[in-house]
Amino acid sequence: MEFRVDRQTFADAVAWAARTLPARPALPILAGMLIEVTDGGELTLAAFDYEVSAHATDEAAVAEPGRVLVPGRLLSDIVRNLPSEPVDVFTKGSEVVVRCGPAEFGLLTLPVEDYPTLPEPPAVAGTVPGELFAAAVAQVTPAAGRDDTLPMLTGVRIDIEGDTMWLACTDRYRIAARELTWSPEDPEFTAGVVVPARTLADTAKAIRRGADVSIGLGGTADTLIGISGGGRSMTSRLLDDQYINYRSRLTGTWTSVAEIPVAPFVEAIKRAALVTERGTPVRLAFTADEVRVRAATGDSARANESLGVRLDGEDIDIAFAPQYLLDGLAGIDTEYARLECSGPTKAALLTAIPDKKDDDESAAAAEGADTGYRYLAMPVRLTS
Repeated sequence: MEFRVDRQTFADAVAWAARTLPARPALPILAGMLIEVTDGGELTLAAFDYEVSAHATDEAAVAEPGRVLVPGRLLSDIVRNLPSEPVDVFTKGSEVVVRCGPAEFGLLTLPVEDYPTLPEPPAVAGTVPGELFAAAVAQVTPAAGRDDTLPMLTGVRIDIEGDTMWLACTDRYRIAARELTWSPEDPEFTAGVVVPARTLADTAKAIRRGADVSIGLGGTADTLIGISGGGRSMTSRLLDDQYINYRSRLTGTWTSVAEIPVAPFVEAIKRAALVTERGTPVRLAFTADEVRVRAATGDSARANESLGVRLDGEDIDIAFAPQYLLDGLAGIDTEYARLECSGPTKAALLTAIPDKKDDDESAAAAEGADTGYRYLAMPVRLTS
């Protein structure tokens, strides 16, 4: 095997494949990264840990096609630190030599014949713009659970009905959901799957910008999802598809509806959180035209700040874990947000208010378009 490739191209491809390398592989062979080049000038790097596979495909100047397996993390560390010159990679005896300018490294090859067969991705079910998909995944994944003893809660639920896709995560104390439009291959296609949240977040973040994302899903017996775009692809095993009926919980009758300027509200919460200890909430007292943001740590420190808002309905005093509020607000990219409540002990719904193009119109009057984002959070019960 022998080929030459642009250093940045090679580094990006290696970094994509290296994401899948297990930190503590169940089998030593799974620490390897597969490098393959064809006489047609195609370079493919791949990694697999029996749960997730990652492929990166790029162009290279191929002098001799071939296929080798090398220590993946070591290759990643080497390529990341190479100078900005073309990279030559070739086999020499039992080594793979990586040469870039004055730097040369030799990596002992692993037995490629012992490497497991990479899974075939499911058939493409449809496509969605890469930026839209990445933004939607970033909005919902902060609400995914971290407890591996409850695998369902560590995943992103993806529901598809025709050209509508829903993404949702929950850790039992909050739900983050996003509705978006995609382009299915079959207008009648439906699916409901749960994908590991960390895997999906890493994949969505790393897909090349400007590329459409293809999503592959099979029938009801299929256990894999495939995601690809811009020469990058991955497959992942699905989690158990049992999931709460989250959509029914995102609707309700609200007795108090506050419309809040997002950026000042975020800054006020961050300042109030400075005096909180772990488990201490930030308290929000809404009246007709302002919200008081308060927090305290016993008698040692306190914070108190007022912010102009618009409130329809009853005055309300409600408290939340500050990070839960900040996670929800981070998913809103409009100037104003809407917080809907039905009392200090019931879940509150946070949504975005679409920006008005006419500066003379009040953002608070924006009742039409919907950004598709929903964030439902349980408040902390107030003791006094």
